[in-house]
Amino acid sequence: MNIKIGDKVRFLNSVGGGVVRSFKGKDQVMVEGDDGFEIPALLRELVVVEHLDSQKHTAKPKEQAPVVAAPQPKAEKEEEFIPEETAEGERLNVFLAYLPLEPKAMQQSGYESYFVNESNYYLFFNYMSRQHNSWISRYNGVIEPNTKIFMEEFGKEDLNSLERVCVQLIAFKKDKPYSLKNAVSVELRIDTVKFYKIHCFMENDFFEEDALIFPVVRGDLPERELLVSAAELQEAMQEKIRIESPAHKPARKRINAPILEVDLHINQLLDNTNGLSNADMLEYQLNKFHEVLAQYANKKGQKIVFIHGKGDGILRSSIEKELKSKYKNYSYQDASFKEYGFGATMVTIK
Repeated sequence: MNIKIGDKVRFLNSVGGGVVRSFKGKDQVMVEGDDGFEIPALLRELVVVEHLDSQKHTAKPKEQAPVVAAPQPKAEKEEEFIPEETAEGERLNVFLAYLPLEPKAMQQSGYESYFVNESNYYLFFNYMSRQHNSWISRYNGVIEPNTKIFMEEFGKEDLNSLERVCVQLIAFKKDKPYSLKNAVSVELRIDTVKFYKIHCFMENDFFEEDALIFPVVRGDLPERELLVSAAELQEAMQEKIRIESPAHKPARKRINAPILEVDLHINQLLDNTNGLSNADMLEYQLNKFHEVLAQYANKKGQKIVFIHGKGDGILRSSIEKELKSKYKNYSYQDASFKEYGFGATMVTIK
């Protein structure tokens, strides 16, 4: 339900209604009744009777005859809301935020997604998720400076569609000069495993509740901007044609690719490990191990060095156990002692 300030609403669970005057938190508003008093009400317990926009554009009835009336005092002009600017807000800081609907029942809980604008600029934005080789727009609109906006509610069955998301945005200010900001297109890979673990939802500056926060732009710098040159695109298309052409289809052979290094130290994988047990961290490291092997499964001959450190040997033993049980056709050995000491294992894709 899209409720705005100025909308006329009525209560679902009680008699009466009024006009929405302000928001109180993310799910509550203040409603002014006929008596002039404002009372708090939950958004889910309200239904819109008349939107503010329709009130403004309702046609006035035609006058039957001119009427001379006594002069009335001028109504005070409604004060326009002007967002407060901050010194830090001259740089774009934009985030995606996800909150659980039922934090105490994470295995069944759905989620809410928000777009957070921590800057002095208005933003035209489009929030998308990847589906196969295309993008689906999930929410788009304009967000005011230094505020957040609710985008959607979704369930666990939708998590797979959120592994790759993209945000495009254009920044501007109203009725005043401002510094020009480049249009931004940022693609992010979302670790959906975090949505199942309550300790991954952290205290933050934007919500009273713990949330998963993913930076899109920080200090005017996009997290990952999509910059694909025309030459790279043409080369990729020619390579695709060459591979798919039956007359030039090469025999399958091993590749001589550079050795890939993957650091599995937990502080290289996560910015913050607060609340994670040793078992949680080990699980996260193994998930990364499986993710990399799946990514390079078709690159025969690819050598991958997994840096696990010497430590107490638990991660090393767990990796060897996975290789013996799930990747029997792959070969593995200790990586170069000169480069990694005894803290790395090299896997060769077969």
